[in-house]
Amino acid sequence: MSWLDGCTQARDGRIPGVLITQVSVRGHAPREAGAKMFVTADQVYGTIGGGNLEQTSLHRARELILTGATEPELSTVRLNDRVRTEHGRQCCGGEVTVLLEPQPVPPAIAIFGVGHVGLELARILARRDLDLYLTDSRPEQLDRRDLLEPSEARIDTAFSMMPEQRLAALPTGCQVVIMTHDHAEDYALCDAALRTDGLGPIGLIGSATKWRRFRHRLIEAGHEPAVVDRIACPIGLVDLPAKDPLTIAVSIAALLLGGRAPNPTFQPS
Repeated sequence: MSWLDGCTQARDGRIPGVLITQVSVRGHAPREAGAKMFVTADQVYGTIGGGNLEQTSLHRARELILTGATEPELSTVRLNDRVRTEHGRQCCGGEVTVLLEPQPVPPAIAIFGVGHVGLELARILARRDLDLYLTDSRPEQLDRRDLLEPSEARIDTAFSMMPEQRLAALPTGCQVVIMTHDHAEDYALCDAALRTDGLGPIGLIGSATKWRRFRHRLIEAGHEPAVVDRIACPIGLVDLPAKDPLTIAVSIAALLLGGRAPNPTFQPS
């Protein structure tokens, strides 16, 4: 398969990879400038010509995957019999520069409850390259998906009367934002989220008073306090004076997209 097939499959499967492009050639080389290959931890798609050049680039690409690198880098390889690497010599006589561009797994964010704030948050997040999961127990709320266009995110919507069942299907590391119309539904989601392995940060919309009640109930239900405190509530930048849906959504999105906990300043009392 081609390098483009590899990129597509990796994106669909949420697999990190590195795109390798031969950006310049001086003298003789196996492939022309512009040749590409795509590399994952265990697959190679396409070729930049084989030999020492390709093996050196492949080895470096997998180092970048292993370390979770996100910044691109340039590498120049001389193809003559006086230059030897751990992968051998290549005697074409030229010099090649390759660009290695890490393609990390995009963020995944799940919003439970697509009400006023949930919809505004989804509209912000939909403009980013990420996987966005929208769940609501009210089907009419999901009928407004056209308001999310144009969209760069991959959006998966689901109607469920038991939205907590959706948690187990979320990808590893998915950030969860709970903001339904029903406090009973919110609680069921919090309880289930704490019992679901592999989730990322969890945020709950509401006041400090709501959170104190929820926290007490969750501990009574058998969750350890340290586990319960994985949930951030209130979510967003709590010192903002405005409380309109867009302002709240912007404050939550800023933290989610920055890779930070939904509310790093809140400490439960």
